[in-house]
Amino acid sequence: MAESSARPEDRLISLGDGTFSVPERLLLAHARGEVLFITGAGTSTPARLPDFRKLVLDVYERVEHSMLATLQTTIPRILSEDWVLPANNFIDDQNAEIKRFALGDYDVVLGMLERRMEREPGADSNVRAAVVDALSKAGSTPTDIHRSLIRLADRGETTTILTTNYDLLLEKAASGSRTKVWSHSLGAIPRPSRRREFGGVLHIHGALPAGRGASSEMVLTDHDFGEYYLRRRVVPDLSYDAARLFHLVLVGYSAKDAPMRYLLNAVAADGTRFRDLKERFVFVAEKDPSDPVALSDWKARGMTPIAYSSADRYQALARGLKRWADLSAHNGKTTLIEKEVRRIVRHARNDAPEHDRDLFDHVFRRGNQAERLHIAKIATDACAEPGWLTALIAIAREPSTKRSS
Repeated sequence: MAESSARPEDRLISLGDGTFSVPERLLLAHARGEVLFITGAGTSTPARLPDFRKLVLDVYERVEHSMLATLQTTIPRILSEDWVLPANNFIDDQNAEIKRFALGDYDVVLGMLERRMEREPGADSNVRAAVVDALSKAGSTPTDIHRSLIRLADRGETTTILTTNYDLLLEKAASGSRTKVWSHSLGAIPRPSRRREFGGVLHIHGALPAGRGASSEMVLTDHDFGEYYLRRRVVPDLSYDAARLFHLVLVGYSAKDAPMRYLLNAVAADGTRFRDLKERFVFVAEKDPSDPVALSDWKARGMTPIAYSSADRYQALARGLKRWADLSAHNGKTTLIEKEVRRIVRHARNDAPEHDRDLFDHVFRRGNQAERLHIAKIATDACAEPGWLTALIAIAREPSTKRSS
């Protein structure tokens, strides 16, 4: 079987059947501690937490129950151009909320509802109390996705992960794995840097309050987004600084998510003016076969999509993230990595599948000197045929992509 002529930075590394493939340049950046994950609602919905649409419905159930049935039953999931609001007995402000809900502008809906019901909206408003109540009563057990992301967030010296979610499932996942992480929210988030101080679970849209009855700042409504993205510029400044230092990898977002729109606008606008922003990636759930138009849409937004199958909902994503974490250069399972090397070199290199050759090469390519010597010894002890050892020599002569010793 012929060797691939693709450069390491262009090559896709398959993480295994039923998972996804990752650009090797991203895997190498992760091995160097230059990757920062940002998680959205899609990472928490498998834990039975509501997405933004369901959260809005939960809020209406608690504070404006008379409108709930209309929101649930009369609005199609996909609007046609000729759809009109059915006749009802609501006032104009309520009908405006219904139309915004139909368009999927959920941050605007909550803002309109809060301003209609509260004279002076604040952290202790009924709408925000309903949000806290809905999220607090939902799923509270982290999933495999949370546990894998906490492991992948290990940059070598510290664990750092950003999230637009309000829940504390990442903190619980870290606690369950005995990983000590700090938790910071909004203005308390440390400024991005390569130092240990930039660490922890960083809630860029706020987090649930620590105790019952406590209030908490949360970026929830359209006015909140305007405050933190435009007036104070807390999130854009954080995002821009992070994008200069790290490859941002977004997990758990759809193209229509309000946080996604704001985040992309905050970073992509600067990408047209500044050349030092690193490549950004996003995990995208795709039907089989993938939709090339949808993937091109992500690329037009300045994002490199990593597609995974949506056929089994989040299982392909969960399997892939766990596999990546298990093979991680920072805290991966050493015995698994060694086992994979031995398995791959049982066959002559020319007879091995391309994805096995790519994985073998990557494990060696990303390593520091000691790790490379270890991989070479494992291959030699396994009586690897000369083609494998020749490949290691060729990689050793490449421009350096390995980690420092």
